[in-house]
Amino acid sequence: MVCNFKKMKKIFICITIVLIGVVSNGCQNLEELNENPNNVSETHPQLLLTEISAEAFQVQGTSPLYASRMLIQTGEENDYQYFKWGNGSFEDFNDLRQITKMIEEAERIGIPNYMAIGKFFRAYYFYQLTLRFGDIPYSEALIGESENIYQPIYDPQEAVFEGIITELDEAASLIEEEVMIEGDIIYGGDAQQWLKLINSYELKILMTLSNKANAGSINIADKFNEVYSRGILINSLADNAQLVFVDQQDSRYTEFNSSSYGSSMFMSSTYIDLLQELQDPRLFIVAEPTASAASDGLPINDFEAYNGGDPTENYSVINETLVANGNISKVNARYYTDPTTEPHNILSFWEVEFILAEAAVRGWISNEASTHFQNAITANLSFYSTYAEDYTQYLSEEDINNYINQPELNLQGSREEQLRVILTQKYIPTFLQGGWTQYYDYLRTGFPEFQYPSGQTPPLRFVYPTDEYNNNTSNLEAAINAQFGGNDGIRQTPWWLN
Repeated sequence: MVCNFKKMKKIFICITIVLIGVVSNGCQNLEELNENPNNVSETHPQLLLTEISAEAFQVQGTSPLYASRMLIQTGEENDYQYFKWGNGSFEDFNDLRQITKMIEEAERIGIPNYMAIGKFFRAYYFYQLTLRFGDIPYSEALIGESENIYQPIYDPQEAVFEGIITELDEAASLIEEEVMIEGDIIYGGDAQQWLKLINSYELKILMTLSNKANAGSINIADKFNEVYSRGILINSLADNAQLVFVDQQDSRYTEFNSSSYGSSMFMSSTYIDLLQELQDPRLFIVAEPTASAASDGLPINDFEAYNGGDPTENYSVINETLVANGNISKVNARYYTDPTTEPHNILSFWEVEFILAEAAVRGWISNEASTHFQNAITANLSFYSTYAEDYTQYLSEEDINNYINQPELNLQGSREEQLRVILTQKYIPTFLQGGWTQYYDYLRTGFPEFQYPSGQTPPLRFVYPTDEYNNNTSNLEAAINAQFGGNDGIRQTPWWLN
């Protein structure tokens, strides 16, 4: 009771002080008194850009690595490893609300570069959302405050793709290359770098639609060639769309000190076997030698020192055999013990070069596919040579040349065979880089080949969020009926894969 009396006394004193303040400022505008300093109506877009960029460029966790056969769990059944996931999230709309505010503020003070970057981030998030689900709210999304629409319709996925491609065209036209961008933690204010990213990301989205001739009024191959012909693209490691981490609170590597890398997370044989077959030095960078290999004194660069577990096997069997015998590799500790590790890319020079190599094979551009292909591999190995400093000795210029020139990496034979080689190499650098890109590439092309449990097939999408069933029921049901005949299942085929 004494404690409660003290609290009541404090509250009474606070109320008294507030009342005195109101009386003494009786002539002050009531709107000023009621304005919340933590929820201001106007702000400079540079402040929003910093926050938006920091959020968008974070590592997207380990879930896509389980789905893409890079990791396995031995302590429990992981839904992503066994292709049993369910509901996805609309969390990205929270980030899109911030982006909407940045665009509004940029329009208010008349700075086109922030409008352009805002359109890029809109395309980035809507692209992620539509790949995750299929049809999504797009044309009526994010206008609740301005037009009182709180239950937006779902746009067909084809219309969403047409819209985000158009938004990237608009973004490219808005960029003023000579004007510095304040608050830019990605490119240090260089507007031309953002223009390179905008154009290059449009190529990425267009390649995602490689199985489609058109998205609405847009011809995919023609648009790809048009964007490529602009010539302002990511064309070196210096252009990478990456977040560089620093050893300060809230600025460290996303996976630093993550508890998910505990005793039961190990490497998948799908990934380890591929790197061993190619004698790929990136094996040393992403994985640890097995406990038994370390006990036997095998050096880090001995490819036989590594082993992975079958991602289709029951987790308890892996635990009883490989783990118990110390014959399975863990993730390299650098990813969760080094506070800066390596930058995280949402689009890198090597990914752009892999995209261009694929475009050349498909006949969308007239370049030599092998040139882009070799540029891509060299760029990624050089990236690790810079940031994985303890492994630089295995990434010399001679090592890189020997790797690139091995017969297994020659682009020859049928188009399918060339695509297999390109997509397999594109897959290798995606360990904790680029989120779900590698899984979507697999769904699109079938490369590289993934193992999956007997009787299972890879999911093609996520189930819509539970909140949408509760809060936007009629529009959600209309979308599910239009796409999937009423079945909101993970193996229903969305438009982009039809």
